[in-house]
Amino acid sequence: MTDLTLRHGLWSSRLAFVLAASGSAIGLGNIWKFPYLAGDNGGGAFVLVYLLCVVAIGIPIMMAETLLGRRGRQSPINTLRTLAAEAGAGGFWQGAGWLAVLAGFLILSYYSVIAGWAMAYILKVGGGFLNQSDAAAVRTAFLELKASPDLQVIWHTLFMLATLLIVGRGINDGIERATRIMMPALLLMLVLLDAYAMTTGSFQRGLAFLFQPDFSRLGGGSLLTAMGQAFFSLGLGMGSIMVYGAYLPDRASIAQSAWAVTLADTAVALAAGIAIFPIVFANGMEPTLGPGLIFETLPVAFAHMPGGALFGAVFFALVVLAALTSAIALIEPTIAYLSENRGLTRPEACLRAGLVCWLLGLGTVFSFNLWANRTWFGKNFFELIDFLTADLMLPVGGILVALFAGWVVESQVSEAELGSGRGYRLWRVTIRYLAPGAVGLVFLRAIGAI
Repeated sequence: MTDLTLRHGLWSSRLAFVLAASGSAIGLGNIWKFPYLAGDNGGGAFVLVYLLCVVAIGIPIMMAETLLGRRGRQSPINTLRTLAAEAGAGGFWQGAGWLAVLAGFLILSYYSVIAGWAMAYILKVGGGFLNQSDAAAVRTAFLELKASPDLQVIWHTLFMLATLLIVGRGINDGIERATRIMMPALLLMLVLLDAYAMTTGSFQRGLAFLFQPDFSRLGGGSLLTAMGQAFFSLGLGMGSIMVYGAYLPDRASIAQSAWAVTLADTAVALAAGIAIFPIVFANGMEPTLGPGLIFETLPVAFAHMPGGALFGAVFFALVVLAALTSAIALIEPTIAYLSENRGLTRPEACLRAGLVCWLLGLGTVFSFNLWANRTWFGKNFFELIDFLTADLMLPVGGILVALFAGWVVESQVSEAELGSGRGYRLWRVTIRYLAPGAVGLVFLRAIGAI
């Protein structure tokens, strides 16, 4: 065990890694983005393509990030520098580590603000403040929240503090202990919401929409959207899986762990859809309502349903919990780097990184009020950060990780981490050719090149 491993610690078991990595992957992308993308792209056909992309692209890249992390046993920046030197490659590859860590850090800055909205909605919906409200009243309430920098700063601060308190306690006493509690709680809330959806009278219609493919509604753009969602939903390209892999014990199977994490992530996305679409249909709404589905559409539905206040509060608690498990993974690569390269204790690293991330989050807060008329390249601050990370940095980082694992890392090294056999050979072909090509298409579409 290296000195750096001793500094950070190791997961106590493969299960601990699976829970933590699943928490990293399960976030707003599963509970907020996946349902509205499925709604916008025809339901079942989109879901089927999404599942195929998860298996063909997501799992190989997740295995690559995990093996790189365990081999390097450091932050993504230092891991790629060390492994590049080991393979006789240039220092260029360290830049991929910087790209991943910076992307995760920037994402957390606005992720915290959106999670803060969900925290506010636990009280709004659970407290009955939206009872019997119509769509116009619910939309007005949401716009008032975004128009208030003071309220947003309060919720943003509370969410960031919760994240830092967990990460500051370390791998075993902080992240591992928290995810052992939060992941079962998250799954329990999903089960409760799915059971509630069964009482709406539109449960069968929701299932049919989600699982009966209608390929006539699936265009080329939908195919690339499904591919992109499969990549982003698993939390790839932002250093989280790589740094969690650095804490994975040598005896744990990377392939089995990646499959377990992927199954958990996909199950949560599908369970969220199973809960949401029957509620939407039961209230005579359309599933193609886009990003406003959570904060504008569902509150209206909950406001007019028996027990809606209680189950609405449970739903938004689920959103916050999922966001929190992702948030601790988004900042961990930065904490690991500061601990390794700046000699900071974990609490010191959390304080410094958290303060900078919190300050960046103010830009997102002000994007909806004080800075509403300020734009950079035609985008407000939040839109610019979202574009830079989701559309540019993450896909480029994913491509670089796939190329590094497939072409730079020597085969005997990756085989030692993954094991030999047909599965390894299939992974190596996929990570060399299919994965970078597929993510490259997502990137080209994001920048408007195709």
